[in-house]
Amino acid sequence: MRALVYGDVDLNIIDGSAIWAQAMVQALHEAGVEVTFVLKAPVRTDRLVAPLEKLPEVTVRRLPEDATGSLTVEAAARLLTELDTAEPYDLVVVRGRRLAVRLTGTPLAGRLWTYLTDVPQNTAEMAASKGVRGELAAVAKASRFLLCQTEELRCFLEGVLHKAAGKCVLFPPVVALPPGLEPKAGHTPGRPLKLVYTGKFAPRWNTYEMTGLPRRLAARGVDAELHMIGDKIHNDRTDPGFSRRMRVALESTPGLVWHGGHPRAEAMRVTSGCDIGLSWRHPDLDASLELSTKVLEMGSLGLPVVLNRTPMHENLLGADYPLFANTEQEVVDVLAEAADPATYTWARNRCLEAARDFTLAAAADRLRGYLRLAFPPAPAGAAPTKVVVAGHDLKFFTRLLDYLRSLPGVEVRVDQWPALGKHDPEVSRELAEWADVVVCEWCGPNAVWYSEWLKKHGRPDQRLVVRLHRFELYGAWPGRLDINAIDQVVCVSPHYADLTRKMTGWPADKVTVIPNWVDDAQFGRAKLPGAEHHLGVIGMAPWRKRLDLAVDVLEHLRRKDPRFMLFVKSKLPWDLPWIWNRTEERESFEALFRRIRRSPLLASGVVFDPAGPDVASWLRRVGFVLSTSDDESFHLAPAEGMASGAVPALLPWEGSDRIYDRGWIHEDPAAMAEGIAAMVAEGRWEEERAQARAEVRRSYALDLVSEQWAELVTRSGGAAAARTPTTYQAPAPSA
Repeated sequence: MRALVYGDVDLNIIDGSAIWAQAMVQALHEAGVEVTFVLKAPVRTDRLVAPLEKLPEVTVRRLPEDATGSLTVEAAARLLTELDTAEPYDLVVVRGRRLAVRLTGTPLAGRLWTYLTDVPQNTAEMAASKGVRGELAAVAKASRFLLCQTEELRCFLEGVLHKAAGKCVLFPPVVALPPGLEPKAGHTPGRPLKLVYTGKFAPRWNTYEMTGLPRRLAARGVDAELHMIGDKIHNDRTDPGFSRRMRVALESTPGLVWHGGHPRAEAMRVTSGCDIGLSWRHPDLDASLELSTKVLEMGSLGLPVVLNRTPMHENLLGADYPLFANTEQEVVDVLAEAADPATYTWARNRCLEAARDFTLAAAADRLRGYLRLAFPPAPAGAAPTKVVVAGHDLKFFTRLLDYLRSLPGVEVRVDQWPALGKHDPEVSRELAEWADVVVCEWCGPNAVWYSEWLKKHGRPDQRLVVRLHRFELYGAWPGRLDINAIDQVVCVSPHYADLTRKMTGWPADKVTVIPNWVDDAQFGRAKLPGAEHHLGVIGMAPWRKRLDLAVDVLEHLRRKDPRFMLFVKSKLPWDLPWIWNRTEERESFEALFRRIRRSPLLASGVVFDPAGPDVASWLRRVGFVLSTSDDESFHLAPAEGMASGAVPALLPWEGSDRIYDRGWIHEDPAAMAEGIAAMVAEGRWEEERAQARAEVRRSYALDLVSEQWAELVTRSGGAAAARTPTTYQAPAPSA
C-alpha cells in the first residue's frame, strides 16, 4: 500500500495539529504502508520532521529552500494531484476542510481519507455556517473514510450529515513516548509541586490565568512551581493586549519557568520531570468535540491532569475523577487537594489507564483494520469480473457495493433506476452488453427486464443474480421471470428461501441464502449511561411492525420501574402516504398515539426520533432492541442492536428462530418484559450484551457477508453451469 499524506498544518510549530501529522505518518508506517508526506511550509526547524525522515519507506517532500511562504490550498491541491498522476497512490490522507473540499473535484476523489476537525461542532454553528453542510456532504461523498478524533464528533457528523453515516471511523490522538522515556513508578508529588503546561499560549486556553497559580497556591500553603513549554503566543483580535501580557508574564512571573519551544521529545522529557499537567480551558471550549493530545501525553507519562469537567472528559476518566475544575478557584482547590499523596496516586493511575488506548501501536492496529476494509483480497480463484448492479433503491446494498468496488480485478457500474418500474432502456442495454455479471437488487421490474434481455441477447458466460426481499415475493414479478436465465436468486433468511421455492416452484438449487449484513465495526460504540433501561424500536410502519406490542412491553416494565424508556427511530406513518391513505392503518396508529398520550405510565416514557442513517450513534443510548412484528423476512434491527452491544428481544414471528438464537425470543410482551426486567435486576445485562455482540459477529458481520457475495459474483460460469448454493448456517439454538 502507498499513501500520500498532507496536513494543512505547519510543522515548525509544535501544537496538536502538527503532532497529528507526525503521528499519522508514524502510524501508517507502523501499519506497513509506504508513505509520502508533503509539507505545507518550508522547514525552519526540523524538530518534528527529522524523526520522520529517518523512517524507511517514508519520503518527506520538503518545499524548496528558497520558498517564501506556505502552500495555498490551490497549490497544495495541484501538487498532490501531480504527485498522484506521476505514480498513483492507494489512499490520500488529508487534514483541513478547505483542502478536502478542493480535492472533491480531482481524480483523488474516492481515495480520500479525510481527517475532520475544523468543522462546526454543534447544530447552531452548522446552521449559521452558510454552505458548509453542502461542502461537507461533497467531502463525505468523495472520501473513503472520514477520520474522526472522538466518538462525540463522529456521532455529531452522522446526525447532521447523513452522507457521512457509514464512512465515519475513529482515529483518536496518538501518543508515542520518545525512546527511553517511561512513567516513573510510584511517583508522588514533590516540594515544590511542579505544574506543567505545554502548547500554544492563547486566551481561551487560560494560559495567562495559569501564570497566577503559584501565587494563589502559596496563599494556601502549597509551594508550587509552574513550567510552561512552547513558543507560539497567539495574537488575539478581540484582545489586542494579550500577546504582550502573556510574554511579560512568561518572562517575569516568580515561580514560573518558561522553557520556550522544544522538539516534541525534549518537551515530553521536561514534562515527565513535573508532577501535574494543566489543561484547564475557558468554558467556551467545553462543547468542543476534540480531545487534547496534551492530556493524553501527560497521562502516558504518569502525570495526573487538571481539566474541565465535560461529558467527554468524564467518559475518558470517569465522573469521579478528582482533578476536574471549571473555574480558577476550583483549579486552586483541586491542586491543593492533589498535594495529598492518596488523591495524587488515584488521579495519576486513572490518567495512565486512559492513555493506554492512544498508543502508536493502537493507532497502527486501527489503521490496519481500515486498510482491510478498504482493500479486501479477492476470493481464491476469482476471475476478473465486470459487474452491473441494477435497482431503484440500493440502501440495503450500499456497503456490499463498496466492497465489490474495492476488490482487485472487479469493475463495477450501477444501473440506477429512478423508480421501481422506470429506467433508461438504452443505458440498461449498454450495461447488459458490457457486464459479465448483473446483480438485480430487488426482484422487481429490473429483474424482469434483465432476465428477458439476457435470454434473448446474452452471452453464454453472462450471469444474472437476483436478490429477493419479502416485498417482491407477494408481487407479480417473480411469476414473470424466466428462471432459466437466472444464475441465482438470493434470499436473506432460510425461512424465506423455503417460502420462495414453495411459492414459485423454482429449482431448489437456484435459490440460496446470504443473510443481511451488519457493519459490526461501525456499530461497536460505547453505550451512554442508563442504556440498560432503554428499549429501542427501529421502524414503526406499516402496522404489521406492531409498535403497540412494544408499548405493551414498556407498560409492563414502567409499572415497577419508571426508569425504563422506549425510543422509536422511524418515519411517522403520516409521512408515508401509501400507509396513511389506508383507513385501517391510519385508525390503528391514531388509536395507539391516543393511548400513549393519555396514559400516565406511557406519556413520558416514549420518545420518537427521526428516521435516518445515523442508527449506530442513536443506538448508543439503547440497551434492548425489540422486534415485535407480525412477520419479517430477516429484521435487521435486532442484529444492528446486537452489533451495538444491545440485547435483542423478539416475539416469535415465523422464521425468527432460524435467524436468531431462541434464547432471545419471548412468547408474548409480558414474557419479554419479565425477561428484560430480570436481566437488569440480576446484573446480567453486561454479560448478555457481550454474548449478543459475539453472536452477530459470527453470523452477520459485514466482512463475512461481503466475502459470500464476492464468491458468488466472481465465480466463473453462466446460467447453464452447475450451481453450488452458498452455505449458510443460522445461529445454533441455546440449550
